[in-house]
Amino acid sequence: MQHDAPSLSIKVRSALFFVLYNLAGIFYSFLCVLIGPFLPLKPRHRFINGWTRCAMWLDRHLNRVQVNLVGAENLPTQPCLILANHQSSWETFYLQTVICPQTTVVKRELLWVPFFGWGLALLNPIRIDRSKGNAALKSLLKQGKERLQQGLPVLIFPEGTRQPPGKLGKFNHGGTMLACQAGVPIVAISHNSGDCWPKGSWVRYPGTITIRISPLIETEGKKAQQVTAEVKEWIQGNYPGELSE
Repeated sequence: MQHDAPSLSIKVRSALFFVLYNLAGIFYSFLCVLIGPFLPLKPRHRFINGWTRCAMWLDRHLNRVQVNLVGAENLPTQPCLILANHQSSWETFYLQTVICPQTTVVKRELLWVPFFGWGLALLNPIRIDRSKGNAALKSLLKQGKERLQQGLPVLIFPEGTRQPPGKLGKFNHGGTMLACQAGVPIVAISHNSGDCWPKGSWVRYPGTITIRISPLIETEGKKAQQVTAEVKEWIQGNYPGELSE
């Protein structure tokens, strides 16, 4: 979706959101550092995600971003891989509110970011160093299996980096390799978050983000490349809008 130049109202609302969202994050990070380490795993996830829920509340009331959730009955109740297309930070927030607890793959340097990184570290994410190539993949597979054995769904964005609205990047096979080796199914997610949260912009546009959740995609007896193709086909076929090459 191509946006016109943002109106003054949109700029003011976006700026207010940016300020309140960051202030809430700083305040809540201190609470998380003080309280989070003493909570068991699942209550810790729910507590830390209080900031996530606050961000989504601010987004709804200040930025006037509505959510149309399709396929809520498919939300996982068992350890599995969640593979979603990636357009903005919105989906990293929203998916924490509907699938909790969960763990996700993060660049290890994110954990060094003051406030945000401190809280993120308490969620025990899968830490990887993307510059390490094969070592990063081995780390993903090892840590991912550990999280799945703990009963945690694992969220991965197979494109690796955020894409513009209406486009899908190349899907890597790390997530499907993990699912196949661990013997767990996959839930695919397709959405258009970039229409309201454009990549690389502080402006948030009003509108509706549609997020669609697939039934379980089984991995037993399949190769990672085959499953990746199935996941990408589902995301393409259920994208809420037009896709371009």
